[in-house]
Amino acid sequence: MSLTVLVNAGPWLPVPPTGYGGIETVVATLVPELRRTGVRVVLATVGEPGVEAEAYVRPVSEPRFPLIAAPYNRTSGVAHAHMHGVVSWLRDHPEVDVVHDHLEVVGPAVLGAMGRDAPPTLQTLHWDLRKHADFYSSFDGGGRVAFAAVSQSQLDRAPDRLREHTIGVVPLAVPPPPDITVDKGDHALVLARITRDKGQDVAARACARAGVPLVLAGPVAGIDDPDELRRRLAESDPQLEQHADVRFFVDEVAPLLDGTQRRWIGGVSGRAKEELLQSARVLLAPNRWAEPGATGVVEALGRGVPVVATSLGVLPSLVRHGVTGYLVEDETALAEHLDLIDALDPAACRASTAEWTPAAMAQRYIDLYERMLEEART
Repeated sequence: MSLTVLVNAGPWLPVPPTGYGGIETVVATLVPELRRTGVRVVLATVGEPGVEAEAYVRPVSEPRFPLIAAPYNRTSGVAHAHMHGVVSWLRDHPEVDVVHDHLEVVGPAVLGAMGRDAPPTLQTLHWDLRKHADFYSSFDGGGRVAFAAVSQSQLDRAPDRLREHTIGVVPLAVPPPPDITVDKGDHALVLARITRDKGQDVAARACARAGVPLVLAGPVAGIDDPDELRRRLAESDPQLEQHADVRFFVDEVAPLLDGTQRRWIGGVSGRAKEELLQSARVLLAPNRWAEPGATGVVEALGRGVPVVATSLGVLPSLVRHGVTGYLVEDETALAEHLDLIDALDPAACRASTAEWTPAAMAQRYIDLYERMLEEART
């Protein structure tokens, strides 16, 4: 079957992202694999796309990620402006067979409101579904909008109505590591945006207790450069100072850092990110939330880097305790298990990701697209 699929990545970050951006990384992994099978892809994104597609839709001129955690009355128009452009494009291009949406809540809400004027729509659920209980517990796709979870643990926590509209579970995949040679270091790594849910403060205390160097890599409120954050805070930017992630970093993480043994290096991308990850002794995921997908964990394991993580969300299905890492319940246990990391086999870590390939992810989505088209016809 020849398919044309509009993949909606949203207005927050380009595809692929230059640094942080789990959803956009997944889209950048998926699109080439879809096209390799013969699927025509229209990519709805922002900024300059770094992946090839048959066409692009870019209603919003610049990435809006720095605004994503701002008050609702400052950000509510961004996703809607993007979707307005997507809908206009769809009306002019009836050759689109399926929309594969990745834009939180606004995507399915707008496309669902189009009724039969919209192609069948599949949304991948990348986020914590507790955030939008009013929406997911009442939304009815009317046979035109369905959902795919990224893990069974995510789906198990979903509202009943959402589970009724979910037609599959497709684990996230990441690109294979590039063929570069990197010397192994001694640092533990947290590779995630700085936010309370990711537990960077827990990692800092645990590493201090265990005597393990720690590198924190990821943006604070969309800011990748530590010098820029310091400058803007020194200039007393009130909106930045009130940002929840900034307050968490300034009040609870920064006092635990010493600039040498425990340091924040900002956001990383490209070769710098790859070298940092491949040289890490261990990746830490001391989450306070039930993460649904955890692409960073898959990236680390695929590079032979073991993972120590809290036993929440998808993590127990990714990390084999005592084989590819350790699952812990608290900060004390995290520190204790850092002493056991060197006993784990990097080859076992790499082998554990064999079923999470980009090709397998793409084929699973194609199967869901075809199922939706068949159901729409009948």
